[in-house]
Amino acid sequence: MSKDPVTIGVISDTHGLLRAEAIEALRGSDYIIHAGDIGSEEILERLAAIAPLTVVRGNVDHAAWARKLPKSDVLQVGGVSIYVLHNLQELDLNPEAAGFRVVVSGHSHVPKQEVRNGVLYFNPGSAGSRRFRLPVTVGRFRIAEQRIEAEILELKI
Repeated sequence: MSKDPVTIGVISDTHGLLRAEAIEALRGSDYIIHAGDIGSEEILERLAAIAPLTVVRGNVDHAAWARKLPKSDVLQVGGVSIYVLHNLQELDLNPEAAGFRVVVSGHSHVPKQEVRNGVLYFNPGSAGSRRFRLPVTVGRFRIAEQRIEAEILELKI
């Protein structure tokens, strides 16, 4: 296993809008996770041009291209298992018992990170159009020697 740190960019709820600021914040990522409510297949193409992409379908992703996407997925990086779904309320497994160290979700548009029972629950917030008075954000993980550092990045728009 490599001891080099791995950087994972995390984005959600773009709703058809991929801002230049979000692209810049994700640039340099070794992997990117999109936690659903993508809104446009072009967004996935642009993100995949930056780094390998793990993506799940959100509740607004109904087009033919989106129906091919899974409702949940798993990314294994640097000895860390990450479970990805759009709506945390639809989590139908015990992440700790299943061996996941991180659960990534979107849907609420509210950026949040908290550790419960040794599992990091991470929502990068919304990177698309501003909703209510919520910030426009993406997230980032750094994984080194199975340690996880997570941060929420507010985009200056």
